Amino acid sequence: MGHTLIASDLHLSAARPAIVESFFAFLGGAARQADALYILGDRCDLWVGDDDPDPLSGAVLDGLAGLAGAGVRVFLMHGNRDFLFGRRGAARAGLELVPDPTLVDLYGTPTLMMHGDTLCTDDVVYLAQRARYRRPWLIAAFLALPRAVRAGIGRRLRQKSERTKRVTAPEIMDAHPDAIAQALRAHGYPRLVHGHTHRPARHEHVVDGRRCERWVLPDWYRRGGYLRCDASGCVPVDLPPV
Repeated sequence: MGHTLIASDLHLSAARPAIVESFFAFLGGAARQADALYILGDRCDLWVGDDDPDPLSGAVLDGLAGLAGAGVRVFLMHGNRDFLFGRRGAARAGLELVPDPTLVDLYGTPTLMMHGDTLCTDDVVYLAQRARYRRPWLIAAFLALPRAVRAGIGRRLRQKSERTKRVTAPEIMDAHPDAIAQALRAHGYPRLVHGHTHRPARHEHVVDGRRCERWVLPDWYRRGGYLRCDASGCVPVDLPPV
């Protein structure tokens, strides 16, 4: 039976070698049996341009290219950590960039895929920063800077983000029910799959009398996992502990 795998928030980093090893085992194992793999953002901890010479980044892109070369379609959606990933990186990895949100038909079930950050509408400070940082002219100006300068700016912004998260109430950083309902309504009451919040679970929502399923994907900081979807539905799969 054909099936598709969906993951998010891998946050691959040399600081977590066991998870990196799990990722490559996943590419060589379960992912090879799938029709397609969707990564819904935050593939890495930090991305400041497709000219990144980091050996791990190159190995990850080459691993994805190997998966695509084996006949598995690979799709990537930008997250808040990797929204500067561009066409050059996508070409090397043999993957297709998809917008956020993306609505696809998975074996007869309309499925809305999102990174998930735009659902966290109570986090007004983050959303304002998101809109500011993604202005096309600012992205172009940033990418024109020397790579070392970009890396320094990226590290400082990441450190600032981590400090902010430590003092922000968890519920503010979670998906808001009204935003979830609006997304489901706008796309015809599909199944919804997203990451970002790092709160893996299955939820049911009744919107305008329609019952909708929502899956929140796990992060890969300590263990990792993905969603396996086929014609009979979706099931979560946890990676072995590391």
